[in-house]
Amino acid sequence: MGKDYYNTLGVSKGASEEEIKQAFRKKAHQYHPDKSGGDEAKFKELNEAYQVLGNKEKRAQYDQYGSTFEQARGQGGFSGFEGFRDFSGFASGFSGAQGGVEYEDLGDIFSGIGDIFGFSGGRGQRRQKQRGRDLQVLLTIDFEEAVFGVEKEINIEKKVVCDHCHGNLAEPGTKIDTCGVCKGTGRVTRIQRTILGNMQVQAPCDNCDGEGKTYTQKCKKCKGSGVAMDSVKLNVKIPAGIDNGESIRLSGHGEAGEQGAGAGDLYIKLQVRGSKKFAREGYDVKSQKFISFTEAVLGAKIDIETVDGEVELKVPAGTQSETVFKLKGKGISRLRESGKGDHYVEIKVKIPTSISRKQKKLLEDLDL
Repeated sequence: MGKDYYNTLGVSKGASEEEIKQAFRKKAHQYHPDKSGGDEAKFKELNEAYQVLGNKEKRAQYDQYGSTFEQARGQGGFSGFEGFRDFSGFASGFSGAQGGVEYEDLGDIFSGIGDIFGFSGGRGQRRQKQRGRDLQVLLTIDFEEAVFGVEKEINIEKKVVCDHCHGNLAEPGTKIDTCGVCKGTGRVTRIQRTILGNMQVQAPCDNCDGEGKTYTQKCKKCKGSGVAMDSVKLNVKIPAGIDNGESIRLSGHGEAGEQGAGAGDLYIKLQVRGSKKFAREGYDVKSQKFISFTEAVLGAKIDIETVDGEVELKVPAGTQSETVFKLKGKGISRLRESGKGDHYVEIKVKIPTSISRKQKKLLEDLDL
């Protein structure tokens, strides 16, 4: 498993969240570099262990993957006290703050320890509203529709902005007030006791959930989320040249985000039905054409069906079966590029399964 974080904190694998927190605080106080007998290396090990075991998701990953999870740390999976290079700056930094340290003024230096001391809050900003979900739908079209492009109407069920409150979260006709606790800022200031001393920190306001507003009555339809499920019709333009398995992204046409957050994106994944006449390879088209034995021997002008219609092909005398001819520029339009692919036609010579005595005698005389 690599490093044993449970052993580092001195707790069992079945320890509760509170037991892990208490164990960390006790040992962190003991080994803090600013204390007499402190140990900077040990303090970093403790913090690293707590960053994992003190987080439900990271702890579950650690319990399951062990050393595999540890490798993710090196790829930016989580951060701890790696940014602390000089712990001597703690004491002077705190003593110089009159009445405490403003959490947002500490910058990134405390980004790794917010969860440790219980004052996480993203530098005092309002709680981030979550963007709506991205959606994907599968759309089946014909071969010719993929070649030339088409407009299709699709019908999807998704979260949309509530048509009752129009996304403002309040029941129509009711009052929306500025939060009296945070005065509309969405933030409140608290004094937080930590092993480093008392700190003045800012966090999202619990009264308004960081919105800065309160509602006399939340919308009855969406329950104050600002979104509701609905069936939506969309006209989708499929560009010429799109291929099977490719997707079209419609920005902002996914699900609406709750509480006024932005909408996600909609991805249309194309499934293209095959053609009985043509095979496709990139932007090139392939087909077969059967000609008679006489046409192959003597040569002939034959009609070849392409995606754009029939064209004439001159087959030279002596053409062998399975010979391939290229019809330049008679393939499929290139997506997001100019020009078209080519059409490759494979000649198949039909050999008679039965012939008359006269035909047989002629062939024998020709001795082909």
